[in-house]
Amino acid sequence: MNPIQFPTGRELDFIGLGRLCIDLNSDQLYVPMEETVSFTKYVGGSPANITIALARLGAKTGFIGKVADDQHGRFITDYLRRQNIDTCGVVVDKTGSVTGLAFTEIKSPSDCSILMYRDNVADLKLEVGEVQEDFIRSAKAILISGTALASSPSREAVFQAIEYARKHGVVIIFDVDYRKWTWKSKEETAIYCNLVAEKSDIIMAGREEFDVMETTTGPQQKDDRVTAERWLHHNAKIVVVKHGGRGSVAFTKDGHIYEGGIFPAKQVVKTFGAGDSFAGAFIYGLLQGWPIEKCQEFGSASASIVVSSHSCSDAMPTARQIAALIEEHKTGTGF
Repeated sequence: MNPIQFPTGRELDFIGLGRLCIDLNSDQLYVPMEETVSFTKYVGGSPANITIALARLGAKTGFIGKVADDQHGRFITDYLRRQNIDTCGVVVDKTGSVTGLAFTEIKSPSDCSILMYRDNVADLKLEVGEVQEDFIRSAKAILISGTALASSPSREAVFQAIEYARKHGVVIIFDVDYRKWTWKSKEETAIYCNLVAEKSDIIMAGREEFDVMETTTGPQQKDDRVTAERWLHHNAKIVVVKHGGRGSVAFTKDGHIYEGGIFPAKQVVKTFGAGDSFAGAFIYGLLQGWPIEKCQEFGSASASIVVSSHSCSDAMPTARQIAALIEEHKTGTGF
């Protein structure tokens, strides 16, 4: 069963809000970054990746965010436009900010890390007055990325976007997207992420991210059911706990629990990007009115494709590619 009712008659299916940055993925696989001598550039940032994933699947998408007035900012905006993503909500910052960078280290298929440069970044300069009510009103759903809450004025811009979304019946999806390099403390993270989670219709996060959100509420439960019940008692209709290589668990307001498996990748290159591809395909399924189980299956197959690639954004698959993988692994996939 799919408990989400999206508004009809909207120009856009989905808007992403938050971090736009550059991923610099190591060209030398399975060596430490100290020995890396070259990188390949891609558009990055979790909300950007999720929006790109939905666009590749055929959804009508847009983005709200801010880029630096530099070569990287122009590269990002041009890339989004080439993916048919509406960029009327993407603003160019003129204060001398820079584009955030994420250097990725691939020591092994299972041992990957990210080195982020997040000082004076443009994406955290988004202001309240730059969030367009009409743009949000044109969408069925909006995704809020947790990193956009890390500092002002972006933090206030997020809450303005949420108010517009609630006013116009836009479904609010919250992807916690915890990046410790951006926040001052786990306590600060918990306070603002909890405020957004209370207002969200769908909450998606890894187990560790939910643990961070429980920092200010007592001992961490580390229990998916307890975590989900907390938010289902607020506004949430679906809570998805992502467990990486162990799949996902989705909880719905009517008390149902759905355990999703994984698809074996043909060749695992790296682990990052899997969560974004899963989220994009899962949300796409919800927009199609699919049952939760099918959304999880579609998301897991998408994640399997992305971990087999060097990139994240460039590797986001089409619906045909995902369907082909599901057909190929119809038996023994855990679903």
